[in-house]
Amino acid sequence: MTDVAFAAIDQRKVAVASQWQLVWWAFKRHRLAMIGLWVTAFFYLIAVIPGFFAINDPSQQNARAAYQPPQGLHFIDTAADGSWSFRPYFHPTTLKRDPQTLAAVHVPDTSRKIYVTMFGEGYEYSVLGVFSARTHLFVSSEARQPLFLLGADRLGRCVWSRIMQGTQISLSVGLVGVFLSLLLGIVLGGISGYYGGRIDFVIQRTIEFILALPTIPIWLAMAAALPQDWPATLNYFMITVILSLTGWAQLARVVRGRFLSLRTEEFVTAARLDGASEGRIIFRHMLPSFASHIIASITLAIPAMILAETSLSFLGLGLQPPTISWGVLLREAQNIRSIATAPWLFAPGIAVVIAVIALNFLGDGLRDAADPYNK
Repeated sequence: MTDVAFAAIDQRKVAVASQWQLVWWAFKRHRLAMIGLWVTAFFYLIAVIPGFFAINDPSQQNARAAYQPPQGLHFIDTAADGSWSFRPYFHPTTLKRDPQTLAAVHVPDTSRKIYVTMFGEGYEYSVLGVFSARTHLFVSSEARQPLFLLGADRLGRCVWSRIMQGTQISLSVGLVGVFLSLLLGIVLGGISGYYGGRIDFVIQRTIEFILALPTIPIWLAMAAALPQDWPATLNYFMITVILSLTGWAQLARVVRGRFLSLRTEEFVTAARLDGASEGRIIFRHMLPSFASHIIASITLAIPAMILAETSLSFLGLGLQPPTISWGVLLREAQNIRSIATAPWLFAPGIAVVIAVIALNFLGDGLRDAADPYNK
């Protein structure tokens, strides 16, 4: 079959394809967006079951493991006779004193091997608060010799396990905050664009006032006003509300502009003449026509929410211990000793960077694919 015949088939497929099929075809051609999709999906898989990916109990303290450096995980076990097998292991460390500085030093004992069991049983954790489980991706075969894949903090808590647990809070704050912003933006922006007049004037002046406010000082002031004795769950909810109250204005403007351009379209006029209610016109005919734009806006807004929560928690004005989030974990790296002797405490920052870049790639791909007819 010639290239012309193939092109004709492609044109017929495009002619009968739905909007979502066109968006998906255009999105698949964006390589960075596909990478961002898989990385984002993996992060949210961790957020659903962080206990499965954690190695140790993220809240368990171990005084002898304070500032334990990262331990290398070896996958190929070589026997004395030269044969080898796939069997993950690590070398345990011994706590000693430096004879000159008297500082505690963790010295690897290369003569010993502690084997790691994949899909083994460890500490008990909850899955979305529904049921409990004990299966973990990696588990040390000796309970008294825990594996610190990314080292330990000043209290001897496993940094890797705390990052896994913090993924749940940091990523869910972005989702919940964007959902609240989406709700406010669609409702107020839709009302403003559909009805116009005085309602539009009042809503637009409110949006302009919110956009004129400096975002970071407002976040800091509102977060500092939260009582310090509130429980962690209520504090978490209020942080998401604070982030969403300052994030809906831009989306409302986008929705208003789309409603202004669509309310005079022929399909809207036909639905109105056919006797459709205003609610049906808005939710059945107008919103689906630019749903892809809304999804792209949401995807691009989630990284901003994640960075905002991380910044507030890092400054001590957001989530507070014992709640575990990436921002809370980064507070451990604020002092000089951490920078000099425990650089692995910056690992949560790497997780933030990877998640934000992946979400931005995903959002850019969705935004480019939102108008597949323009390709």
